[in-house]
Amino acid sequence: MDSMQSKSKLAKLEPLVINVSSRTNWFFVRLTTEDGITGVGEASLNGWEPLQVAYAQMLAEQMLGQPVQRWPQYTRVYPHGAGGLVAASVCSAVEQATTDIAAKLAGKPVHALLGAALRDTVRVYANINRRTRDRAPNGFAKSARDAVRIGFDAIKIAPFDGVIWEDNSAVDARKKLSLGLDRVFATREAIGPDVDLLVDCHWRFDEPIAASVLRELSAARLFWLECPISEQPEHWPALARLRALANEYGIRLAGAETQVGMAAFQRLGSPKLFDVVMPDIKYCGGFAEMQKIAAATANFGLGLAPHNPTGPVCNMATLHVCAVAGNFLILEYQLAESPLYSEVVKGVEPQLVDGSFVPSNAPGIGVELDDDVIRAHPYRPLPANANLDPRLG
Repeated sequence: MDSMQSKSKLAKLEPLVINVSSRTNWFFVRLTTEDGITGVGEASLNGWEPLQVAYAQMLAEQMLGQPVQRWPQYTRVYPHGAGGLVAASVCSAVEQATTDIAAKLAGKPVHALLGAALRDTVRVYANINRRTRDRAPNGFAKSARDAVRIGFDAIKIAPFDGVIWEDNSAVDARKKLSLGLDRVFATREAIGPDVDLLVDCHWRFDEPIAASVLRELSAARLFWLECPISEQPEHWPALARLRALANEYGIRLAGAETQVGMAAFQRLGSPKLFDVVMPDIKYCGGFAEMQKIAAATANFGLGLAPHNPTGPVCNMATLHVCAVAGNFLILEYQLAESPLYSEVVKGVEPQLVDGSFVPSNAPGIGVELDDDVIRAHPYRPLPANANLDPRLG
C-alpha cells in the first residue's frame, strides 16, 4: 500500500454479482476512491452470494471515508473467523481491489508491486469439468481432446460424480466409483502419454477408498490426485498415509483449496500432508496472504498450485502471484464454461503460449469490469445440485 496517496479515501464499495450459467454465479467487488481510482477483486463462492452481499455492505459501513492506510485492517482473514468463507471471500476480494489500486497509482502491474518476477509465463492446466456436459467416459475424452487442441498440455477432471464416503453402503456406490475410474482412463487414452492428467476428488472418499483409487489409477500416470478425503484435523494422519502411498505410485497429493490464512497452511505444511498446496486468492486473504503462504510452504518443500476454477478477475489476479512465487508449480484455469468469461472484463484475457499464460503488464491487475454485461446477466439463485454436497470438504 506504500504506493497509495495518503489523502485517498474510500468513496464506494460495490458487490457485483453476475450469473454465467445454470450452475454458476461470479461475485466481484469494486472499490472507488474519492479521486476516482477503481480496483477490482473476486470473491466467487457459489450459492452464498446473498450472505456475501450482506457482509460486503457491513464492511462498506466500516470502510467508507477511511484513508487508504487503514484499509488493510479491514481485510485481514483468520482461520477461526466466525464469518467463515463468506467473510474471508469478501475480505480477500477487497484486498485484491486495494492492491489493484495501489499498483495503478504506482503505474505498475501487480506482479511488479509484489516483487521481482521469476518467470515471464505461468504454466496452466485446463479444468474441463464444468464444460463437460456429456458425463460418459467418451464425453470426458472428447472434452479433453478439445482442450489439448487449443494448446493446453495439462488437463484436470472431476470424474467421481455422486460418490460420497458416507454412502458407501449404497447399492450403486461401486458402480459410481467404477464409472469415475472409467472416465479417468478414457481421458488418459484420449490425451496420450505426454499430456499431464490431474484428478480432483472433492473430498468424496474415506481412507480405504482413497487408497484403493490410488492403486487402481497408478496405471493412469497422474500428475496429482486432489482432495481425496476430508482435510479436517482428525483426518490428518490418514492424509499423511495417503500422501506416502501416492508417492509410491509416483503421484503427488494436492489439496487445501478452502484454507484461510498463512497459519492454516503452516499447520498443514509442518506434517507435510500434501506435496502441493492450492491456496485460492478469493478465500485465503488476497495477494498479501497468498505471498506469505507461498513463502511458508516453500520452506516445507511444497509446491504451490493456486486454486482458480471461477471467474476472470481471480485468474488475472492469481497470475501476478504465480509470476513471483518461488515454489510455483502450475495454475488452474476454468476452460470454456461461459462466453461471459471474456465479455465481463471487456475482452481481456491472457495469451496462451505453449501451455502457459503471459501475466498482464498493464497497471494494476489488468482488467476492468463491464457494467453493461453484469446488468444484462443479474444474480440468479442456483439449484441445490449446482453445488457440492455439504457433507464434502
